[in-house]
Amino acid sequence: MHNRPGYRGIVTDQMTFDDQSAPHEAMLSDRAAQALEAVDESALDDIRGLRDDFARFMMPYKFGIDEVSTKLEILRQEFAELHDYNPIEHISSRLKSPESIVQKIVRKGCDPSFDAIRESITDIAGVRVTCSFISDVYRVFELLTTQTDIKVLQVKDYIAEPKPNGYKSLHAIVEIPVFLSGGPVPVIVEIQLRTIAMDFWASLEHKIYYKYDRAVPQELLGGLKDAADDAARLDETMQRLHHEIRGGAERVTTGSILVPPDAALADLHDARSRFGDA
Repeated sequence: MHNRPGYRGIVTDQMTFDDQSAPHEAMLSDRAAQALEAVDESALDDIRGLRDDFARFMMPYKFGIDEVSTKLEILRQEFAELHDYNPIEHISSRLKSPESIVQKIVRKGCDPSFDAIRESITDIAGVRVTCSFISDVYRVFELLTTQTDIKVLQVKDYIAEPKPNGYKSLHAIVEIPVFLSGGPVPVIVEIQLRTIAMDFWASLEHKIYYKYDRAVPQELLGGLKDAADDAARLDETMQRLHHEIRGGAERVTTGSILVPPDAALADLHDARSRFGDA
């Protein structure tokens, strides 16, 4: 299957999307376990109830990721089967850990109620799409966000207006319905779309910031900005070459498992001709 032309993979990655708290979860869990030993029984009952409530709170976000990922996977497979070019290189997703959510609430000084968390934290569910070219980023964004059950809440175009450090990506906050047994639940999902070059740079930047605990030496920051500029030039060059090679043309691919062989197509053509004559 992986050798079929146009095939791309879909991966769920729980340790990306700049969620830097993940490596510390074990340590924080140990601390939490020690704290729980000193809590009285009535408080433990409240904590157990809160745990169940948190699970119910998180579940729609997990399903929201599934909904968006499925829509993207359908587009990916359509392009792989029926077109000679697939704009979607890679799909990944991340569900923010409950511990990271709690840390963000404390850091931002937010109201800790679940309703307030829904309003103030919009990156609990995240999906990332990696494309080959800049034009693909905008094409996939349009194909996804024009679907009738997706509501676009916010768009930040860091491709048109990069961050000062050179970061580029197209960010969209969308709302999508998740149909549970009790009825539809609107869920907010953050979608990031970027090219391969942008994704490579962002991955390197994340590793450097994590290694230096965000206190990155100035010379490295300068090097990162230079690398971002080089990545941007590469994207522009590859986009130009891509356009020159393709010339704007798009053809239906052959060799798809959904398309019958030529002999079968000839039989179908003959059958249609006879049916028309009858």
